Amino acid sequence: MNPATITEEIMRQVEARGPGKSICPSEVAQALAPDAWRGLLTLVRQAAAALATEGQIDILRKGKPVAPEDMRGVIRLAIRQKEPE
Repeated sequence: MNPATITEEIMRQVEARGPGKSICPSEVAQALAPDAWRGLLTLVRQAAAALATEGQIDILRKGKPVAPEDMRGVIRLAIRQKEPE
């Protein structure tokens, strides 16, 4: 699976869900490969880490943002909130 395709699907889903809401990485994998989604989870998590490093999304664990290098266990993905100016 092309990493750009995974990145685009993550962004499409978090933007559609909107601020203050999150998605599960499995939702992205299932959208891309309904019959073989489990095999995509590692690639989805890698793409999510790259997006978080770029500041486009937040990786949430127990509702709190975590750094990509601290990502483990159950996570959710959310569009990064813009800081008020």
